[in-house]
Amino acid sequence: MGLFQAILLGFLQGATEFLPISSSGHLVLAEKLLNVGTEDIVFNVFVHFGTFVAVVIYFRREIRDMIIGVWRWLRRKENPNREEASLAGYIAIGTIPAVVIGVVFKGYIEAAFQSPVFTSGMLVCTGLILLSTRFATSRERKVRTRSSLVIGCAQAVAMLPGISRSGTTISLGLFLGISKEKAATFSFLLALPAIFGATLLELKEALDAGVGAFMLFKYSLGAVAAALFGYLCIALLLAIIRKGRFDYFGYYCLAVGLFGLVYFQV
Repeated sequence: MGLFQAILLGFLQGATEFLPISSSGHLVLAEKLLNVGTEDIVFNVFVHFGTFVAVVIYFRREIRDMIIGVWRWLRRKENPNREEASLAGYIAIGTIPAVVIGVVFKGYIEAAFQSPVFTSGMLVCTGLILLSTRFATSRERKVRTRSSLVIGCAQAVAMLPGISRSGTTISLGLFLGISKEKAATFSFLLALPAIFGATLLELKEALDAGVGAFMLFKYSLGAVAAALFGYLCIALLLAIIRKGRFDYFGYYCLAVGLFGLVYFQV
């Protein structure tokens, strides 16, 4: 992997991790179309960490408030951050489905990453899900236990390549009547345990592989690219959601998915 490829794949990971267009789907298709390897486990750890950093920096105030709220709740003190402490609990509940599905169906999920046709089909599904949000009605509801579990199930399904994690979780939040910004914020915060968990699972193998100084430099560039573009794409998506144009990404996913179905079937 050259310097340009490292930056390109870091950009691709950062841009597609948070925009509702499926980072896994794009990486699978990029690997097949451009003949670039994304199977480097060490590189995957670096770019995943880059996207993790992007969320932490962008939502640093919300994360700080959650930590304070949980700390005060644990110490049984008067808790002015009750809502933030509850939010931490909802994120924990929403993470459970992905953990269960990831363990039980690990082999099937990994096999799905080998099929560009399946991935393209899932991108079409993502497009249809996004387009359907134009019929969702916001009732300004807040995230609660049941809604966090349902949204967590959507995140578990999004472990399949081509299904956008942010797209499905935000879309389902909108259909549950949660306000646009709250649905998006919860989706991004829910990504933290998922990204961190994926990084930890790959970390041991990455450490065993060993990295030279120049490789470390290349991987670091990829991580920086992922963090930078990830941060920018979070801001971009939130701005688009506020303007009520979230469904526009559906046309893009449909176009890419249909292209993949035609190209890889030929």
